[in-house]
Amino acid sequence: MPVLLVPGVLRSEAGGASRLEIGAAGTLGAVLTEVERRWPLLARRIRDEQGAVRRYVNVYVDGEDARRADGLETPVKPDSEIQVLPSVAGGAAP
Repeated sequence: MPVLLVPGVLRSEAGGASRLEIGAAGTLGAVLTEVERRWPLLARRIRDEQGAVRRYVNVYVDGEDARRADGLETPVKPDSEIQVLPSVAGGAAP
């Protein structure tokens, strides 16, 4: 079963879990659809209203940036590890 690694900043939307076992495989889109079904708050932080990965969220499948691969059509194997990394904004301290 693919595993979605949830960063600390998004864990509250996943019931506090750092790792989610996803029953769907095949494509990243299928995985994210299952995330939407099971953890809708988390899904809203990952995808926009049109279903695309949000601009400031990076998703990696087995260490490969999904945007540079096939986007939502990126293949996901049964033993894949998917990592979600929202961008962190900040600046220099005063």
